[in-house]
Amino acid sequence: MGNSRGVRLPKPLIQQAGLTDEVELEVRGNTIVIVAQKGTRAGWAEAAQKLRKEDGDRLLDAPAPNRFDDEEWTW
Repeated sequence: MGNSRGVRLPKPLIQQAGLTDEVELEVRGNTIVIVAQKGTRAGWAEAAQKLRKEDGDRLLDAPAPNRFDDEEWTW
């Protein structure tokens, strides 16, 4: 579309790199890098564990009471 360009990659090269229909493009300096797309939420579990170890999984503000807490929930 417009001024875009297309690139054809040989099938063996795609298979060797482990690429699927969904890829990510990155620019590193003057180089374009094609990488296999990471799965949804890839790395979230590890990041959460690291955050917990660093005691960073605390609420930033004190919980604010609301109507549900005051009228509808039995503690």
